[in-house]
Amino acid sequence: MTPSSSPRASSIDALRGYAILTMTLSSAIAFGILPAWMYHAQTPPPEHTFNPAVYGITWVDLVFPFFLFAMGAAFPFSLGSKIENGVAPWKLTASSLLRGLRLAFFAIFIQHMYPHSLSCPADCRAWFLSLAAFATLFPIFLRIPWKLPKWMRVAIELTGYATAVILLLTVDYAGGQPFRLGFSNIIILVLANMAAFASITYIWTAHNRWVRLLALPFIMAVILGGTTNPDSWNAWLYNYTPAPWLYSFRYLKYLFIVLPGSIAGEYVKQWLQAHKPAEPSLLKRERIKAASLLLLAAGVIVCNLYGLFMRQLILNIAVSAGIVAAGYALLRRPATTFTALWKKLWSFGAFLLLLGLFFEAFEGGIRKDHSTFSYYFVTSGLACMALIVFSVLCDYFQCRRSLSFLVMSGQNPMIAYVSSSMVVVPLLSLAHLMPWLDSYGANPWLGCLRGLVITALVTMLTMLFTKIKWFWRT
Repeated sequence: MTPSSSPRASSIDALRGYAILTMTLSSAIAFGILPAWMYHAQTPPPEHTFNPAVYGITWVDLVFPFFLFAMGAAFPFSLGSKIENGVAPWKLTASSLLRGLRLAFFAIFIQHMYPHSLSCPADCRAWFLSLAAFATLFPIFLRIPWKLPKWMRVAIELTGYATAVILLLTVDYAGGQPFRLGFSNIIILVLANMAAFASITYIWTAHNRWVRLLALPFIMAVILGGTTNPDSWNAWLYNYTPAPWLYSFRYLKYLFIVLPGSIAGEYVKQWLQAHKPAEPSLLKRERIKAASLLLLAAGVIVCNLYGLFMRQLILNIAVSAGIVAAGYALLRRPATTFTALWKKLWSFGAFLLLLGLFFEAFEGGIRKDHSTFSYYFVTSGLACMALIVFSVLCDYFQCRRSLSFLVMSGQNPMIAYVSSSMVVVPLLSLAHLMPWLDSYGANPWLGCLRGLVITALVTMLTMLFTKIKWFWRT
């Protein structure tokens, strides 16, 4: 099938959807009985005890950086469009700080309202409270699709916040624990910091992507100095925080993923603005290139997952370099806007990947926890390759119907993120079906099936809300 004459860049939504759904899957599969590559590399089965001496990454270790990369790739479309429309940078800076605070509230609220936080083991009261908390999030974060006066929208949002605060301060938590500001979802808290600091960096460097990247060596200097010399000013800056529940300098390390993502997003936006249908004589040759590039991009991801996890480092870098060279040869003469986009993404992704592989020996080896610089660069490069995969599938071959579950989940990631713990599991538990699914944990294949069932239910719920245009936004 040939690309349409007026394409929509669904690749970023698909990448975000892939990340959020595989995040759900990785937390829903049975623990302890599957191969080590089915879990975080540093928490191997069967005990899943954290071991920082284990090096390497698995597919599970890619889901969070892929989401961060997609977050950065969306900046040119959200913030960039506002800048082009003349919105003052200081106004966008203020709104970015507010967005960070709203996400921080989201992180605190959902962590307190998870069933296991309300009761251990979870009971009917915890399940109903989680469902009520999920409903409470709609007036706070829903982008209301109906025409309402501004005062009514504000009143609805404030009512939601008031209800959420009452829940936080009045419910009884597991073990008699009180409400704690520091008890929050760490993934969302990192995203809150990125929503503030990465957005502000993008706003003030929107017209010069290379100046944007110049911030990264200074952050690296503070991290390296602060973690190696406790008497330095670097250590003071690294450890200083006016609000430990909200901010830590160590969260800024993820700028090494988000800011490269913003550059990839700029490439996609430029393609979207310049795209024109190719001549029929070019389409056949381009289809062959597209299919070949799809295999190369997917192949380099699989190669690095295998090579880094199995610690076949020399073989991995040699094969990766060969795939990178093959991609360059394939794209050396771009004849259409698609191949021009793919060449930019391939060059950028290859640079990040190879830089990360050259950093692999530093800090002992690549590792998600405690994360290494090799991890930031390698996962950013692989995320760029994944974006190429989805660009070929969604934007070129127009496989949007078959991949709509990824695209629609990527358009509503906040709902997808909490649906498993706050909706699907409580409903299955109230229906007395969760013990049946938990029994699958005795068999590896059934343990995978458990994760797939829960992820499928999360996907259907998210698609439903996306279909009716009920989006959660900060």
